[in-house]
Amino acid sequence: MRAWVLLSAVLWYLTGGGWQRNSERTEKGFIYGKPGHPVKLYVKLHHNSPILVCMDLKRTEKETVDPTYLWVGPNEKPLTGNNKINITKTGKLMVKDFLEPLSGLYTCTLSYKTVKAETQEEKVVKQRYDFMIFVNPFAPGWKGKCNESVDCQDNTNHNILQARNRIEEFFRSQAYIFNHDFNKTLPAMHFVDHSFQIVRIDSCRPGFGKNEGLHSNCATCCVVCGPGTFSPDVDVTCQTCVSIQIYGATSCP
Repeated sequence: MRAWVLLSAVLWYLTGGGWQRNSERTEKGFIYGKPGHPVKLYVKLHHNSPILVCMDLKRTEKETVDPTYLWVGPNEKPLTGNNKINITKTGKLMVKDFLEPLSGLYTCTLSYKTVKAETQEEKVVKQRYDFMIFVNPFAPGWKGKCNESVDCQDNTNHNILQARNRIEEFFRSQAYIFNHDFNKTLPAMHFVDHSFQIVRIDSCRPGFGKNEGLHSNCATCCVVCGPGTFSPDVDVTCQTCVSIQIYGATSCP
């Protein structure tokens, strides 16, 4: 997460949306798998995941006879009986209200039949698709400021960037007026030329960090710390702790 420091004020720049790489997205926004290549996705905390399809785009262009779909979630647990998991009869999966413990490997096995034209012999074919889902955080404290708005992060991001632009424009306009009108009385608060600057401060909320090696396709994202790591403060690094088996840990037991 990036923060703007504007004069003495700290303004959070909230990254928007989820990210996905190494996969194929259709016009409807479905995320298809790729055989032999895990698909990495980054989902906003408290947002729904994209719709994952237990199939690749090439397979959709072919006839698929008697398909069945088996989804397995993190820790190799079948995804049944969980009200946060929505699986359709056509093998599409969506995770609702994504939280840190829901991060991890989601695997779907597609089974279908092929029939030899010469002998009419049937054969069952299985194809596995892997999706690695991580969560990127909401800025600490901002949800309450938005009165529980569904689009709190996006609204906050928009409003803060607007505030930054307006403050910048105010000082630039003030400087122009007093540089071209020498009869003006200098106000108590005035702009000193070349004193205005904006700098970025990098930080992540506890339980999250940045890892360019692991998340090279989202190197600037604050991503939930994986098993074996933790982050107790707003640092951008997940520290090692081998006894941790969960995502989003903030301490090492």
